[in-house]
Amino acid sequence: MRLPFFYGWIVVAVTFVTMAIGVNARTAFSLFFPPIISEFGWERGVTAGAFSFGFVVSGVVSPLIGRLMDRGGPRALMELGVALMAGGLLLAPLTREPWHLYVTIGVMVGAGSVCMGYSGQSLFLPNWFIRKRGFAMGIAFAGVGIGSVTLLPWVQLMIEQTGWRTACTAMGILVLIVLAPINLLLRKRPEDLGLQPDGDAAPHATSAKPVSNVVDAGWAGTDWTLRRAMRTARFWWIALGYFCGLYIWYAVQVHQTKFLLDIGFSPAVAVWALGVVSLLGIPGQILLGHVSDRIGREWIWAAGCAGFAICFAALVALKYVPTLPLVYLMVFTQGALGYGLTSIMGAIVLEIFQGRQYGSIFGTIMLMALAGGAAGPWMTGLLYDLTGSYTVAFAIAIAVSALSALSIWQASPRKVRAVAGRLHKLQPETGAG
Repeated sequence: MRLPFFYGWIVVAVTFVTMAIGVNARTAFSLFFPPIISEFGWERGVTAGAFSFGFVVSGVVSPLIGRLMDRGGPRALMELGVALMAGGLLLAPLTREPWHLYVTIGVMVGAGSVCMGYSGQSLFLPNWFIRKRGFAMGIAFAGVGIGSVTLLPWVQLMIEQTGWRTACTAMGILVLIVLAPINLLLRKRPEDLGLQPDGDAAPHATSAKPVSNVVDAGWAGTDWTLRRAMRTARFWWIALGYFCGLYIWYAVQVHQTKFLLDIGFSPAVAVWALGVVSLLGIPGQILLGHVSDRIGREWIWAAGCAGFAICFAALVALKYVPTLPLVYLMVFTQGALGYGLTSIMGAIVLEIFQGRQYGSIFGTIMLMALAGGAAGPWMTGLLYDLTGSYTVAFAIAIAVSALSALSIWQASPRKVRAVAGRLHKLQPETGAG
């Protein structure tokens, strides 16, 4: 039975719901963080280390996840992620020692989230779109924002009324009963259903030859294996850019709630700030993803990094001037600009290293990215424990933001394949083909 619309939008919808629940199940650690510290009296660095350890494990298995995608497709990968995440959340309430938290929230939830989160979805979703790639991924990843304003307040309410263990169990049940069935609808690429990217009609002999988006024919024509890609400077520039990108992302995400509580804001303001960041990510990801299809990926990555840099500067200022306008600035720049990074992570790698081993290449790059996600919360917590303040950690994060933007400019995806909005500039040089 043929649908009245492109099946790719069903893939986007499934991804939207999966991200809404799966990513926020991991983000909820920021809400569990204060009551766990209060209950057990562990150091912040040790406790935040459980979150970071999950990134280490996720990074180690990330190349294997890429290979699983290449061989088994998205359904196998997503169902594995559901099983790991649900299992971790359901076992975490049994925590009595720090290592219990490291195994459940760290290893199981961490590995599950890399399957179902930005990394896993970016392995196949870009296949479904070319002209609207950034726009479609922006919509799909905006599910994180919807989940944050619905799930996180619910989790916080349960923590306050029944404790963090009940909230954790409820999240595990939700992951299992909602995400397990809907991810059976996924397919790896439109060709698996006899379709074309963007829902285009199949080409015929009499069809006009489409305008190519290839800028560097030699590079685009290379059969990119993982080993061959790793011998290029572009691979390592992307890896550095993504390492820094996830460093700054999770450094602020894990620690901002506790920081706001420390400087005198109420729990209501702290949880509101965490939720609204992701809420602002909804229009931010969609708009910046769409704009990236018009002006290029590098500009949008730089805008996202600038958002995080301003966010960290506002956090530094909040210690000395704890006012709501600075909280608003921190929340807006982090959500509306910073979260735009996710809408182009898959597109950047695909447009440079498109080919049969894209999953393995992207998975290996995400190994470095997830190492950044591990380093950010851990280093921020460690620097707090050493200095008694977040100021040094936040200042370092500003420098890391700048390095991330520089790295993606050096990778230059625009010099391999042009985005849809730049094809008119490419056409005079390449003619009709």
